[in-house]
Amino acid sequence: MRGLVYAEWKGTTESDGRMTQLDAFGQPTTISVGAGLGHWTATQKAFLAHGATTPDHLAKTLSADPHFALGHAVKGLFLLLLGRRELVTTAREAAATARAADADRPVTPRERAFLDALDAWLGGQPSRSVAHLDKALLDHPDDPLALKITQAIRFVLGDAQGMRLSLEQVLPAYGDDHPARGYILGCHAFALEETGDYGPAVAAGCKALDLAPDDAWGLHAVAHVYDMLAEPAKGITWLKGREGAWAHCNNFRFHVWWHKALMHLDLGETDVVLDLYDTLIRAEKTDDYRDISNATSLLMRLELEGVDVGTRWDELADLSADRTDDGSLIFADLHYLLALIGGRRADATATLVARIAADGASARTEAALRMATPGTAAAMGLEAFGEGNYCAAFRGLSKARRHMQLAGGSHAQRDVFERLTIDAGIRAGALCETSAILDDRAARRAGREDSFAKSRRAMLWEMTSPLRVAAE
Repeated sequence: MRGLVYAEWKGTTESDGRMTQLDAFGQPTTISVGAGLGHWTATQKAFLAHGATTPDHLAKTLSADPHFALGHAVKGLFLLLLGRRELVTTAREAAATARAADADRPVTPRERAFLDALDAWLGGQPSRSVAHLDKALLDHPDDPLALKITQAIRFVLGDAQGMRLSLEQVLPAYGDDHPARGYILGCHAFALEETGDYGPAVAAGCKALDLAPDDAWGLHAVAHVYDMLAEPAKGITWLKGREGAWAHCNNFRFHVWWHKALMHLDLGETDVVLDLYDTLIRAEKTDDYRDISNATSLLMRLELEGVDVGTRWDELADLSADRTDDGSLIFADLHYLLALIGGRRADATATLVARIAADGASARTEAALRMATPGTAAAMGLEAFGEGNYCAAFRGLSKARRHMQLAGGSHAQRDVFERLTIDAGIRAGALCETSAILDDRAARRAGREDSFAKSRRAMLWEMTSPLRVAAE
């Protein structure tokens, strides 16, 4: 009943003349009476579910109420989460519009936290954006929009511990009657998985889907668990029949198919992997960095297993060659770099590596700090790997791996760099160091080893056998 009650208009004229309504999640919202609130509810629900309709609902919201400051601020935050330099100008315009709307029709302190969060990120400090929203959550712990956005930013920052801590501080506010409980449990499932608590992660993810059948984030959190525990058959079974949980998604649906491909790769079913790549993962040839990361990391995994991927690198390299000056996120840049290396674009590769190093040397923003560490060492290591200089590749990649969490993304996504580090070490003859990395990788996976790790263990055993014989 809670959602139905809060969906009704409960306008109140406050002493300063501000008109607020309670939205579908019970949050005071300064928005005009009428159609705007309905569109805003649809926007939030679509965002929580990673729905493809999110921008359409937001556009309708702002059309219904052009002076909705919170809506403009959220638009700006959404744009920054896309990690594209050319969208920063549009995000600045959204911030200016939000401030003007606030001056004309003052908003609540909760809403103003979103405006402050946008300004902080535009100032190069996304961690301060999180701090502003965390402060708002102290008074409004049951605000799923603020919580979901903090989760998204922390994900970009690679702050898995922060994701979990933030969630667990507010979870008591999401009782059985809260309409967003399923989506928040899905967030909790992912945070649990990323911090190595695999059993509770599966339980939270299953409960999330029970409450919110379209919670693709919770579903994919369970898929992450099966990846980390080297249980691909269970992962495939988990995803089978649940396609409806991610069919409605924006390009996040490609990422869930990517997870399925990883499971088939672990089983050695490379024909299935290539079919998934062609028909679903790369069904749309976008240059969205998240789509590029799915594609490049999968092709690189295949090549490391000796699979001929044909000309599939070409279109990724073409798109990535146009992104060498972006610099929004090191996670994005490193995946553009994978495409350029795979596509044998030496000049563009050198350009991107030099730009990452130059940005890192400036270190004026949090993004630049991550270009410096782990970005510069990782980029140089990847370039060396593409050139066949495996000693230099291992040197750069092993230096970067100690800080790779700062690049953002998930353990599963960053594992492509771990695999490259391991293969560079084997090819460079750094056998003891590589064995230690495999040990560390297994420790983070509850002691489990997937087919990749097992095959590299076998390589190391074969390469060290003469040494063992000589020592006998």
